[in-house]
Amino acid sequence: QLQVAESGGGLVQPGGSLRLSCAASGFTSDYYFIAWFRQAPGKEREGVSCLSGSSFNTYHADSVRGRFTISRDDAKKTVYLQMNSLKPEDTGLYSCAARSQTFGRCNLDTATYDHWGQGAQVTVSS
Repeated sequence: QLQVAESGGGLVQPGGSLRLSCAASGFTSDYYFIAWFRQAPGKEREGVSCLSGSSFNTYHADSVRGRFTISRDDAKKTVYLQMNSLKPEDTGLYSCAARSQTFGRCNLDTATYDHWGQGAQVTVSS
């Protein structure tokens, strides 16, 4: 059974950094996508970053490109989201999502992903 679980959220001041972790289990091959999404109160869920297990392809939304980096540690079966230069508008519930048995370039379409974590709250405020 494919499962993902987030950790690492918290409160940080504007301009600060935070790293989120997504622990993954149940993968049977390198053919998967993992992505980070976020949702602020009263707003729609927004795709942030994704990576493809087979191609090492990564993609970041325009709103975070140059500030956020998605990476993976295969030995720990964990995907990270390093968030730098955080802004108040980055505040939200960050969720990790996964899709197995897929390959090619990842995307930030919520319909692509069929396994979701519970989410980790990130609050950027002074």
